[in-house]
Formats: sequence, C-alpha cells, structure tokens
Amino acid sequence: MAPMSPTSPTSPKGTILVVDDDRLELATVTHGLAQAGYAVIDADNGDDAILLARQHKPELALLDIRMEGKSGFDVAEYLRDVCHIPFMFLSAFSDAATIAQVKQLGAVAYMVKPLDVGQIVPTVEAAFARLRSGPPPAATADTGAAPAAAPQPPADSPDDPLADPVPLAVGVLMHRHSLPRAAARQRLQRMAQEQGLGEAVQAEKLLAALEELARS
Repeated sequence: MAPMSPTSPTSPKGTILVVDDDRLELATVTHGLAQAGYAVIDADNGDDAILLARQHKPELALLDIRMEGKSGFDVAEYLRDVCHIPFMFLSAFSDAATIAQVKQLGAVAYMVKPLDVGQIVPTVEAAFARLRSGPPPAATADTGAAPAAAPQPPADSPDDPLADPVPLAVGVLMHRHSLPRAAARQRLQRMAQEQGLGEAVQAEKLLAALEELARS
C-alpha cells in the first residue's frame, strides 16, 4: 500500500485523496494541499487508491488519468459507484475523447497540466464549496459505506464546472502548443478576434472540431 501523508487524516477544511503515478507530482500536490490546511491521503497507483478510499473515506479525490494498471477513470468509476466519493481530474491530456469521458463520469472539475499548487488549491476550495452547498448526505447504517456525495449538477447546467468551454479550450491549446495558461488564453482570444467571434463561441468551435476529429 502506498504510504499516507504525515498529515492527520482529518481536518476541518476536508480530507482529500490524491492519486498520481508521478512521484514528484504526487509529493508536490500533496505537500501543497497539506500546507493549505487539508488532510491528505496519497497513492501512486489505482489499486492503492481504492484501498485507501475504502479505509479512510475522503471527502474528495484528485486523480491523475493515465497511470499504470488501473487508470484514473477506473478509480473514478469505483469511487462514484461504490464509495460515493466525488472526484476531480488533474491530467496532461485534453483531447476530445478524454474530455467526453470526464463529463460522462461526472467529475466536479478537470484541470490540465502543467499547473502549480497555487492554481490547484483554489479549484479544490471551489469544489468543496459546491459539494457542501448541496443537500446534506443521507444518514447510512453502520455498514462501512461512505456517505453519499452531494448530487452532481446535470451536464451543461449553469453550475456544471465543465459547461464553460473557455477553460477546456485553454487546456487544449496549452497541451497542443506547450503554452503556459496565460499565453494559451491570449491565443484563444486572438483566434476569436480574427474570426469576429466571442471567446466562448470560439472555444465551442475548437472543442467541436476536436470532438468531430475524435469521431472520425
């Protein structure tokens, strides 16, 4: 089993399971979230992640997608269907097929690498705020099952974190052109200006083109 972070397994701010097979990335994110006041449990593979989720019942999981053995998608499906633990993804991949799978699984957020912890922490805080603003989880019998997560908004609803096409399009441009976030955003805005379109409309066009490419 992967070692746990030395951080206490409980915190008023929340407990997070972080899963990444890149040990340096795992240590960096774990340390940053612990410094921000969260209790952190970490795993470097999907099997350990599932064991730790069953044992410690974190309130949120932050998952890498491409890993040896069980992928982040495999872990997410288990967390959703068995443990009822909400999750978000942190991945270097932003292709149309990946985005579609992220939506289908019902992630509360999706972040595209490279990112520093200063960008990850606000997204985690926003995810906790959304989850805690929903109806409280129903009480469960003492069966060892985790309490149900707050319901996810319907796809493409105003509260759906994946409904805004701009961050997704920025992530695509970051990955495709090896750009930092600010430069990718500027590129998207420039594309929109050249086409005489709004930024969101240009983002939708970019994502639609990727989805069409993925289907072909």
